[in-house]
Amino acid sequence: MNLQTKPPLLPPPPAALLKQFIDIVGQKYAVTDRDAQEPYLVEMRDLFHGITPVILRPGSVAEVSAILKLANEHKIAVVPQGGNTGLVGGQVPHRGEIVISLTRLNKIREIDPVSNTMTVEAGVTLQNARAAASDADRLYPQLLPSEGTCTIGGNMSTNAGGIAALVHGISRQHAVGLEVVLADGRVLNNLNKLKKDNTGYDLKNLFIGAEGTLGIITAVVLKLVPKPRSVETAWAAVTSPQAAVDMLGIATAHLASDVTSFEMMARNGIEAVMTHDSVSRDPLAKVYPWYILVEVSSQRTSGLREALEAILTEGVEKGLVLDATFAESLDQQKAFWRIRELFGEVQRLIGASIKHDISVPIAKIPEFIVEADKAIADLIPGTTTMPFGHVGDGNIHYNAMQPPEMSRQEFLNRWDDVNKVVFAIVKKYNGSISAEHGVGVMKRDILHIYKDPVALDLMRGIKQLLDPNGILNPGKVLPPG
Repeated sequence: MNLQTKPPLLPPPPAALLKQFIDIVGQKYAVTDRDAQEPYLVEMRDLFHGITPVILRPGSVAEVSAILKLANEHKIAVVPQGGNTGLVGGQVPHRGEIVISLTRLNKIREIDPVSNTMTVEAGVTLQNARAAASDADRLYPQLLPSEGTCTIGGNMSTNAGGIAALVHGISRQHAVGLEVVLADGRVLNNLNKLKKDNTGYDLKNLFIGAEGTLGIITAVVLKLVPKPRSVETAWAAVTSPQAAVDMLGIATAHLASDVTSFEMMARNGIEAVMTHDSVSRDPLAKVYPWYILVEVSSQRTSGLREALEAILTEGVEKGLVLDATFAESLDQQKAFWRIRELFGEVQRLIGASIKHDISVPIAKIPEFIVEADKAIADLIPGTTTMPFGHVGDGNIHYNAMQPPEMSRQEFLNRWDDVNKVVFAIVKKYNGSISAEHGVGVMKRDILHIYKDPVALDLMRGIKQLLDPNGILNPGKVLPPG
Protein backbone atom coordinates (compact mmCIF):
# COMPACT_ATOMS: atom_id res chain seq x y z
CA MET A 1 0.00 0.00 0.00
CA ASN A 2 1.34 3.38 -0.98
CA LEU A 3 0.24 5.87 1.67
CA GLN A 4 0.88 8.76 -0.70
CA THR A 5 -1.45 7.57 -3.47
CA LYS A 6 -4.85 9.23 -3.48
CA PRO A 7 -7.67 7.30 -5.16
CA PRO A 8 -9.79 9.15 -7.74
CA LEU A 9 -12.83 10.88 -6.30
CA LEU A 10 -16.36 9.76 -7.12
CA PRO A 11 -18.75 12.33 -8.61
CA PRO A 12 -20.77 13.94 -5.80
CA PRO A 13 -24.51 13.28 -5.62
CA PRO A 14 -26.67 15.92 -7.30
CA ALA A 15 -27.89 18.58 -4.90
CA ALA A 16 -31.50 17.38 -5.04
CA LEU A 17 -30.46 13.81 -4.22
CA LEU A 18 -28.19 14.98 -1.42
CA LYS A 19 -31.16 16.81 0.08
CA GLN A 20 -33.16 13.58 0.04
CA PHE A 21 -30.43 11.87 2.06
CA ILE A 22 -30.33 14.75 4.53
CA ASP A 23 -34.11 14.77 4.88
CA ILE A 24 -34.04 11.14 6.08
CA VAL A 25 -32.09 12.05 9.24
CA GLY A 26 -32.97 15.73 9.46
CA GLN A 27 -30.66 18.69 9.02
CA LYS A 28 -29.61 18.53 12.68
CA TYR A 29 -28.04 15.12 12.14
CA ALA A 30 -26.44 15.76 8.76
CA VAL A 31 -22.90 17.16 8.99
CA THR A 32 -21.87 19.19 5.96
CA ASP A 33 -19.54 21.77 7.49
CA ARG A 34 -15.94 20.76 6.67
CA ASP A 35 -14.55 21.66 10.10
CA ALA A 36 -17.32 19.77 11.88
CA GLN A 37 -16.69 16.77 9.62
CA GLU A 38 -12.99 16.54 10.49
CA PRO A 39 -13.25 14.09 13.45
CA TYR A 40 -15.04 11.63 11.16
CA LEU A 41 -12.52 11.90 8.34
CA VAL A 42 -9.14 11.42 10.04
CA GLU A 43 -8.26 8.06 11.54
CA MET A 44 -6.45 7.90 14.87
CA ARG A 45 -2.93 7.30 13.51
CA ASP A 46 -3.30 10.20 11.04
CA LEU A 47 -2.39 7.96 8.09
CA PHE A 48 -5.65 8.41 6.17
CA HIS A 49 -7.67 11.55 5.45
CA GLY A 50 -11.10 11.31 3.89
CA ILE A 51 -13.57 13.53 2.10
CA THR A 52 -17.36 13.39 2.01
CA PRO A 53 -20.29 15.56 0.91
CA VAL A 54 -22.21 14.68 4.09
CA ILE A 55 -22.05 12.64 7.26
CA LEU A 56 -25.46 11.17 8.06
CA ARG A 57 -26.18 10.28 11.70
CA PRO A 58 -29.31 8.10 11.69
CA GLY A 59 -31.15 7.59 14.95
CA SER A 60 -33.05 4.42 14.07
CA VAL A 61 -32.80 1.24 12.06
CA ALA A 62 -35.59 2.57 9.84
CA GLU A 63 -33.44 5.59 8.94
CA VAL A 64 -30.45 3.37 8.12
CA SER A 65 -32.75 1.27 5.94
CA ALA A 66 -34.09 4.35 4.12
CA ILE A 67 -30.56 5.66 3.51
CA LEU A 68 -29.38 2.39 1.98
CA LYS A 69 -32.53 1.97 -0.11
CA LEU A 70 -32.01 5.42 -1.61
CA ALA A 71 -28.27 4.88 -2.07
CA ASN A 72 -28.82 1.55 -3.79
CA GLU A 73 -31.45 2.97 -6.15
CA HIS A 74 -29.07 5.73 -7.26
CA LYS A 75 -25.82 3.74 -6.91
CA ILE A 76 -24.35 6.14 -4.37
CA ALA A 77 -21.45 4.74 -2.36
CA VAL A 78 -21.55 4.85 1.46
CA VAL A 79 -19.06 4.18 4.23
CA PRO A 80 -20.40 2.95 7.60
CA GLN A 81 -18.54 4.21 10.66
CA GLY A 82 -18.61 3.46 14.37
CA GLY A 83 -16.25 5.16 16.80
CA ASN A 84 -13.60 5.81 14.10
CA THR A 85 -10.94 3.84 15.97
CA GLY A 86 -10.07 1.49 13.10
CA LEU A 87 -6.40 1.21 12.15
CA VAL A 88 -6.49 0.06 8.51
CA GLY A 89 -8.51 2.85 6.87
CA GLY A 90 -11.71 0.84 6.50
CA GLN A 91 -13.92 3.51 8.08
CA VAL A 92 -12.55 6.43 6.04
CA PRO A 93 -14.35 7.82 2.92
CA HIS A 94 -11.32 7.85 0.63
CA ARG A 95 -13.23 8.67 -2.57
CA GLY A 96 -15.89 11.09 -1.37
CA GLU A 97 -18.49 8.54 -0.29
CA ILE A 98 -21.35 9.44 2.06
CA VAL A 99 -20.51 8.52 5.65
CA ILE A 100 -23.13 6.79 7.80
CA SER A 101 -22.17 7.28 11.44
CA LEU A 102 -23.90 4.79 13.73
CA THR A 103 -23.11 6.53 17.03
CA ARG A 104 -26.71 7.65 17.64
CA LEU A 105 -27.84 4.02 17.66
CA ASN A 106 -26.74 3.78 21.26
CA LYS A 107 -29.52 1.99 23.14
CA ILE A 108 -29.11 -1.09 25.26
CA ARG A 109 -32.29 -2.87 24.29
CA GLU A 110 -32.26 -5.71 26.78
CA ILE A 111 -30.14 -7.50 29.37
CA ASP A 112 -31.11 -11.11 30.06
CA PRO A 113 -28.96 -12.48 32.91
CA VAL A 114 -30.74 -15.85 32.80
CA SER A 115 -29.75 -16.39 29.17
CA ASN A 116 -26.44 -14.58 29.78
CA THR A 117 -27.11 -12.25 26.84
CA MET A 118 -27.39 -8.53 26.23
CA THR A 119 -28.92 -6.91 23.14
CA VAL A 120 -27.28 -3.61 22.21
CA GLU A 121 -27.36 -1.25 19.26
CA ALA A 122 -24.31 -0.74 17.08
CA GLY A 123 -23.39 2.68 18.46
CA VAL A 124 -23.09 1.57 22.10
CA THR A 125 -19.48 2.02 23.18
CA LEU A 126 -17.59 -0.98 24.49
CA GLN A 127 -17.20 0.81 27.82
CA ASN A 128 -20.95 1.33 28.18
CA ALA A 129 -21.68 -2.26 27.19
CA ARG A 130 -19.28 -3.53 29.84
CA ALA A 131 -20.77 -1.20 32.46
CA ALA A 132 -24.32 -2.32 31.67
CA ALA A 133 -23.30 -5.96 31.95
CA SER A 134 -21.57 -5.26 35.26
CA ASP A 135 -24.71 -3.62 36.63
CA ALA A 136 -26.48 -6.92 35.96
CA ASP A 137 -23.68 -8.83 37.76
CA ARG A 138 -22.34 -10.12 34.46
CA LEU A 139 -19.18 -9.53 32.43
CA TYR A 140 -18.93 -8.65 28.78
CA PRO A 141 -15.35 -9.90 28.41
CA GLN A 142 -14.05 -8.01 25.39
CA LEU A 143 -11.61 -5.28 26.39
CA LEU A 144 -9.71 -2.84 24.17
CA PRO A 145 -7.67 0.27 25.01
CA SER A 146 -10.15 2.32 22.97
CA GLU A 147 -13.15 1.06 24.98
CA GLY A 148 -14.44 4.56 25.67
CA THR A 149 -14.69 5.37 21.96
CA CYS A 150 -14.95 2.17 19.95
CA THR A 151 -18.46 0.85 19.37
CA ILE A 152 -19.95 -2.62 19.40
CA GLY A 153 -20.97 -2.33 15.75
CA GLY A 154 -17.46 -1.33 14.74
CA ASN A 155 -15.95 -4.10 16.83
CA MET A 156 -18.16 -6.65 15.13
CA SER A 157 -17.56 -5.23 11.66
CA THR A 158 -13.79 -5.54 12.11
CA ASN A 159 -13.94 -8.69 14.28
CA ALA A 160 -11.86 -6.83 16.86
CA GLY A 161 -9.73 -8.75 19.33
CA GLY A 162 -8.45 -7.47 22.66
CA ILE A 163 -6.59 -8.53 25.76
CA ALA A 164 -9.02 -11.24 26.91
CA ALA A 165 -9.15 -13.25 23.68
CA LEU A 166 -7.04 -16.02 25.22
CA VAL A 167 -10.11 -17.43 26.98
CA HIS A 168 -13.10 -15.53 25.66
CA GLY A 169 -12.17 -15.18 22.00
CA ILE A 170 -12.57 -12.17 19.72
CA SER A 171 -15.73 -10.39 18.58
CA ARG A 172 -17.03 -13.28 16.50
CA GLN A 173 -17.17 -15.46 19.61
CA HIS A 174 -19.15 -12.83 21.53
CA ALA A 175 -22.01 -12.49 19.02
CA VAL A 176 -25.08 -14.69 19.41
CA GLY A 177 -27.28 -12.83 16.94
CA LEU A 178 -27.24 -9.79 14.65
CA GLU A 179 -29.52 -7.23 13.09
CA VAL A 180 -28.16 -6.07 9.73
CA VAL A 181 -29.39 -3.62 7.12
CA LEU A 182 -28.60 -4.93 3.64
CA ALA A 183 -27.50 -2.89 0.65
CA ASP A 184 -31.04 -2.68 -0.74
CA GLY A 185 -32.47 -1.49 2.58
CA ARG A 186 -33.93 -4.79 3.75
CA VAL A 187 -33.37 -5.61 7.42
CA LEU A 188 -32.07 -9.04 8.38
CA ASN A 189 -33.49 -9.74 11.84
CA ASN A 190 -31.34 -12.45 13.35
CA LEU A 191 -31.38 -11.25 16.96
CA ASN A 192 -31.91 -14.61 18.62
CA LYS A 193 -30.37 -15.70 21.94
CA LEU A 194 -30.18 -19.37 21.13
CA LYS A 195 -27.13 -21.53 21.73
CA LYS A 196 -28.68 -24.09 19.41
CA ASP A 197 -30.21 -23.02 16.11
CA ASN A 198 -29.53 -25.57 13.39
CA THR A 199 -31.80 -24.14 10.69
CA GLY A 200 -29.29 -23.60 7.93
CA TYR A 201 -26.38 -21.28 7.26
CA ASP A 202 -24.97 -19.20 10.11
CA LEU A 203 -25.54 -15.89 8.35
CA LYS A 204 -24.26 -13.67 11.14
CA ASN A 205 -20.68 -14.72 10.46
CA LEU A 206 -20.89 -13.30 6.95
CA PHE A 207 -21.15 -9.80 8.37
CA ILE A 208 -18.76 -10.07 11.32
CA GLY A 209 -15.34 -9.05 10.04
CA ALA A 210 -16.71 -7.87 6.68
CA GLU A 211 -15.93 -4.23 7.55
CA GLY A 212 -19.28 -2.96 6.31
CA THR A 213 -18.82 -4.30 2.78
CA LEU A 214 -21.80 -6.71 2.93
CA GLY A 215 -24.28 -4.91 5.19
CA ILE A 216 -24.50 -2.48 8.10
CA ILE A 217 -24.74 -4.06 11.53
CA THR A 218 -27.30 -2.12 13.61
CA ALA A 219 -27.69 -4.34 16.70
CA VAL A 220 -26.05 -7.35 18.31
CA VAL A 221 -27.00 -9.98 20.87
CA LEU A 222 -23.86 -10.32 22.97
CA LYS A 223 -22.81 -13.30 25.00
CA LEU A 224 -22.18 -12.53 28.69
CA VAL A 225 -20.34 -14.56 31.31
CA PRO A 226 -20.57 -14.59 35.11
CA LYS A 227 -18.59 -11.82 36.72
CA PRO A 228 -15.43 -13.27 38.29
CA ARG A 229 -15.30 -13.28 42.10
CA SER A 230 -11.53 -12.94 42.30
CA VAL A 231 -8.89 -11.46 40.01
CA GLU A 232 -5.11 -11.49 40.42
CA THR A 233 -2.57 -9.66 38.27
CA ALA A 234 1.20 -10.09 38.09
CA TRP A 235 3.94 -8.21 36.27
CA ALA A 236 7.06 -10.27 35.63
CA ALA A 237 10.40 -9.91 33.87
CA VAL A 238 11.37 -12.83 31.67
CA THR A 239 14.55 -13.68 29.82
CA SER A 240 13.17 -13.80 26.28
CA PRO A 241 10.09 -14.27 24.09
CA GLN A 242 10.72 -18.02 24.35
CA ALA A 243 10.51 -17.68 28.14
CA ALA A 244 7.22 -15.82 27.74
CA VAL A 245 5.78 -18.65 25.65
CA ASP A 246 7.08 -21.22 28.15
CA MET A 247 5.46 -19.29 30.99
CA LEU A 248 2.14 -19.34 29.15
CA GLY A 249 2.39 -23.12 29.07
CA ILE A 250 3.10 -23.26 32.79
CA ALA A 251 0.25 -20.88 33.58
CA THR A 252 -2.33 -22.78 31.57
CA ALA A 253 -1.12 -26.10 32.99
CA HIS A 254 -1.82 -24.76 36.48
CA LEU A 255 -5.02 -22.80 35.89
CA ALA A 256 -6.32 -23.68 32.41
CA SER A 257 -9.11 -21.27 31.41
CA ASP A 258 -8.65 -19.17 34.55
CA VAL A 259 -5.70 -17.53 32.74
CA THR A 260 -7.67 -14.71 31.12
CA SER A 261 -4.89 -12.43 29.78
CA PHE A 262 -1.24 -13.02 28.96
CA GLU A 263 0.67 -10.13 27.40
CA MET A 264 4.31 -9.75 26.37
CA MET A 265 6.21 -6.44 26.13
CA ALA A 266 9.70 -5.42 25.04
CA ARG A 267 11.75 -3.11 27.27
CA ASN A 268 11.92 -0.25 24.76
CA GLY A 269 8.14 0.02 24.94
CA ILE A 270 8.26 0.29 28.73
CA GLU A 271 10.86 3.03 28.46
CA ALA A 272 8.73 4.94 25.97
CA VAL A 273 5.77 4.85 28.36
CA MET A 274 7.90 5.91 31.32
CA THR A 275 9.28 8.83 29.29
CA HIS A 276 6.01 10.16 27.93
CA ASP A 277 3.44 9.31 30.61
CA SER A 278 3.91 11.21 33.85
CA VAL A 279 1.52 8.90 35.70
CA SER A 280 3.20 5.54 34.98
CA ARG A 281 5.95 4.07 37.14
CA ASP A 282 8.19 1.11 36.36
CA PRO A 283 6.73 -1.82 38.34
CA LEU A 284 10.18 -3.37 38.95
CA ALA A 285 13.29 -1.79 40.43
CA LYS A 286 15.68 -3.20 37.84
CA VAL A 287 15.67 -3.10 34.05
CA TYR A 288 15.05 -6.31 32.11
CA PRO A 289 14.75 -7.09 28.38
CA TRP A 290 11.25 -8.62 28.29
CA TYR A 291 8.13 -8.59 30.43
CA ILE A 292 4.86 -10.44 30.77
CA LEU A 293 1.61 -9.20 32.24
CA VAL A 294 -0.54 -12.05 33.49
CA GLU A 295 -4.11 -11.82 34.74
CA VAL A 296 -6.05 -14.72 36.18
CA SER A 297 -9.66 -14.74 37.31
CA SER A 298 -12.01 -17.25 38.87
CA GLN A 299 -15.38 -17.81 40.43
CA ARG A 300 -13.49 -19.01 43.48
CA THR A 301 -13.12 -16.47 46.25
CA SER A 302 -9.82 -17.79 47.61
CA GLY A 303 -6.67 -19.53 46.51
CA LEU A 304 -6.09 -17.63 43.28
CA ARG A 305 -3.13 -15.58 44.57
CA GLU A 306 -1.44 -18.74 45.79
CA ALA A 307 -1.96 -20.36 42.40
CA LEU A 308 -0.43 -17.39 40.57
CA GLU A 309 2.49 -17.36 43.01
CA ALA A 310 3.07 -21.05 42.28
CA ILE A 311 3.16 -20.32 38.54
CA LEU A 312 5.79 -17.61 38.92
CA THR A 313 7.79 -19.67 41.41
CA GLU A 314 8.01 -22.48 38.88
CA GLY A 315 9.12 -19.91 36.31
CA VAL A 316 11.90 -18.71 38.61
CA GLU A 317 13.03 -22.28 39.30
CA LYS A 318 13.23 -23.00 35.57
CA GLY A 319 15.24 -19.85 34.87
CA LEU A 320 12.43 -18.17 32.91
CA VAL A 321 11.37 -15.44 35.37
CA LEU A 322 13.93 -12.90 36.57
CA ASP A 323 11.72 -10.80 38.86
CA ALA A 324 8.02 -10.28 39.53
CA THR A 325 5.50 -8.26 41.48
CA PHE A 326 1.78 -8.56 42.16
CA ALA A 327 -0.98 -5.97 42.02
CA GLU A 328 -1.95 -5.40 45.64
CA SER A 329 -4.93 -3.20 44.84
CA LEU A 330 -7.30 -2.32 42.04
CA ASP A 331 -5.36 0.90 41.47
CA GLN A 332 -2.11 -1.01 41.05
CA GLN A 333 -3.79 -3.46 38.70
CA LYS A 334 -4.97 -0.52 36.60
CA ALA A 335 -1.45 0.96 36.70
CA PHE A 336 0.01 -2.25 35.26
CA TRP A 337 -2.54 -2.30 32.47
CA ARG A 338 -2.10 1.41 31.78
CA ILE A 339 1.51 0.77 30.80
CA ARG A 340 0.55 -1.98 28.39
CA GLU A 341 -2.36 -0.03 26.90
CA LEU A 342 -0.21 3.05 26.24
CA PHE A 343 2.22 1.20 23.98
CA GLY A 344 0.33 2.13 20.83
CA GLU A 345 -0.05 5.79 21.80
CA VAL A 346 3.53 6.49 22.86
CA GLN A 347 4.95 5.10 19.64
CA ARG A 348 3.76 8.26 17.92
CA LEU A 349 5.84 10.30 20.35
CA ILE A 350 9.15 8.54 19.72
CA GLY A 351 9.12 8.64 15.93
CA ALA A 352 7.41 7.05 12.99
CA SER A 353 6.63 3.35 13.12
CA ILE A 354 5.58 0.78 10.55
CA LYS A 355 3.08 -1.37 12.40
CA HIS A 356 2.09 -4.96 11.89
CA ASP A 357 -0.89 -6.70 13.46
CA ILE A 358 0.10 -10.30 12.77
CA SER A 359 -0.57 -13.72 14.22
CA VAL A 360 1.50 -16.89 14.09
CA PRO A 361 1.18 -20.19 15.95
CA ILE A 362 2.06 -19.50 19.59
CA ALA A 363 5.03 -21.86 19.51
CA LYS A 364 6.50 -19.90 16.58
CA ILE A 365 6.37 -16.44 18.20
CA PRO A 366 10.03 -16.49 19.36
CA GLU A 367 11.31 -17.69 15.98
CA PHE A 368 9.21 -15.10 14.17
CA ILE A 369 10.58 -12.23 16.28
CA VAL A 370 14.22 -13.33 15.84
CA GLU A 371 13.85 -13.80 12.10
CA ALA A 372 11.86 -10.61 11.52
CA ASP A 373 14.27 -8.53 13.62
CA LYS A 374 17.19 -9.71 11.51
CA ALA A 375 15.35 -9.18 8.22
CA ILE A 376 14.40 -5.60 9.11
CA ALA A 377 17.90 -4.77 10.39
CA ASP A 378 19.34 -6.06 7.10
CA LEU A 379 16.78 -4.09 5.09
CA ILE A 380 17.15 -0.76 6.93
CA PRO A 381 20.25 -0.67 9.16
CA GLY A 382 19.60 1.08 12.45
CA THR A 383 15.94 0.14 12.60
CA THR A 384 14.79 -1.21 15.95
CA THR A 385 11.56 -3.07 16.64
CA MET A 386 8.98 -2.93 19.40
CA PRO A 387 7.10 -6.23 19.62
CA PHE A 388 4.26 -6.55 22.10
CA GLY A 389 0.88 -8.14 22.37
CA HIS A 390 -1.27 -11.12 23.07
CA VAL A 391 0.99 -14.14 23.48
CA GLY A 392 -1.98 -16.22 24.59
CA ASP A 393 -3.53 -16.16 21.12
CA GLY A 394 -0.44 -15.72 18.96
CA ASN A 395 -1.22 -12.10 18.08
CA ILE A 396 1.86 -9.87 18.10
CA HIS A 397 1.87 -6.17 17.32
CA TYR A 398 5.22 -6.07 15.61
CA ASN A 399 6.42 -2.54 14.97
CA ALA A 400 9.49 -1.30 13.13
CA MET A 401 10.71 2.01 14.54
CA GLN A 402 12.21 4.95 12.65
CA PRO A 403 16.04 5.02 12.85
CA PRO A 404 17.46 8.23 14.38
CA GLU A 405 19.36 9.13 11.20
CA MET A 406 16.31 8.89 8.92
CA SER A 407 13.54 11.42 8.50
CA ARG A 408 9.99 10.38 9.25
CA GLN A 409 8.95 10.58 5.61
CA GLU A 410 12.03 8.75 4.37
CA PHE A 411 11.25 5.91 6.74
CA LEU A 412 7.53 5.77 5.91
CA ASN A 413 8.45 5.60 2.22
CA ARG A 414 9.84 2.15 3.01
CA TRP A 415 6.42 0.96 4.25
CA ASP A 416 5.87 -1.55 1.47
CA ASP A 417 9.44 -2.83 1.65
CA VAL A 418 9.17 -3.52 5.39
CA ASN A 419 5.77 -5.14 4.99
CA LYS A 420 7.11 -7.42 2.29
CA VAL A 421 9.85 -8.91 4.47
CA VAL A 422 7.67 -9.17 7.60
CA PHE A 423 4.69 -10.71 5.84
CA ALA A 424 6.92 -13.22 4.03
CA ILE A 425 7.99 -14.54 7.43
CA VAL A 426 4.38 -14.55 8.65
CA LYS A 427 3.45 -16.63 5.60
CA LYS A 428 6.38 -18.99 6.21
CA TYR A 429 4.95 -19.79 9.65
CA ASN A 430 1.37 -20.17 8.34
CA GLY A 431 0.25 -17.01 10.12
CA SER A 432 -2.07 -14.13 9.25
CA ILE A 433 -1.15 -10.61 8.11
CA SER A 434 -4.17 -9.26 10.02
CA ALA A 435 -4.93 -10.77 13.40
CA GLU A 436 -7.48 -8.33 14.82
CA HIS A 437 -7.47 -5.00 12.96
CA GLY A 438 -8.93 -6.14 9.65
CA VAL A 439 -7.92 -5.45 6.04
CA GLY A 440 -9.53 -2.11 5.19
CA VAL A 441 -7.63 -0.34 2.45
CA MET A 442 -4.20 -0.74 4.05
CA LYS A 443 -3.85 -4.46 3.28
CA ARG A 444 -6.36 -4.81 0.45
CA ASP A 445 -3.93 -4.74 -2.47
CA ILE A 446 -1.64 -7.41 -1.00
CA LEU A 447 -4.34 -9.73 0.33
CA HIS A 448 -4.19 -11.91 -2.78
CA ILE A 449 -0.59 -12.83 -1.97
CA TYR A 450 -1.49 -14.30 1.40
CA LYS A 451 -5.11 -15.44 1.03
CA ASP A 452 -6.21 -18.68 -0.58
CA PRO A 453 -7.41 -17.85 -4.14
CA VAL A 454 -10.51 -20.00 -3.76
CA ALA A 455 -11.40 -18.12 -0.59
CA LEU A 456 -11.04 -14.82 -2.47
CA ASP A 457 -13.30 -16.08 -5.26
CA LEU A 458 -15.95 -17.02 -2.70
CA MET A 459 -15.62 -13.61 -1.02
CA ARG A 460 -16.13 -11.85 -4.34
CA GLY A 461 -19.18 -13.99 -5.07
CA ILE A 462 -20.73 -13.17 -1.70
CA LYS A 463 -20.07 -9.46 -2.25
CA GLN A 464 -21.74 -9.59 -5.68
CA LEU A 465 -24.76 -11.39 -4.23
CA LEU A 466 -25.33 -9.06 -1.29
CA ASP A 467 -24.17 -5.78 -2.84
CA PRO A 468 -24.54 -6.05 -6.64
CA ASN A 469 -24.27 -2.28 -7.13
CA GLY A 470 -21.11 -2.05 -5.02
CA ILE A 471 -22.35 0.75 -2.77
CA LEU A 472 -21.19 -0.63 0.59
CA ASN A 473 -17.70 0.55 1.59
CA PRO A 474 -16.28 0.14 -1.92
CA GLY A 475 -12.56 -0.38 -2.32
CA LYS A 476 -12.17 -2.01 1.08
CA VAL A 477 -11.16 -5.58 1.99
CA LEU A 478 -11.44 -7.18 -1.47
CA PRO A 479 -8.42 -6.72 -3.74
CA PRO A 480 -9.03 -5.73 -7.36
CA GLY A 481 -9.52 -8.62 -9.74
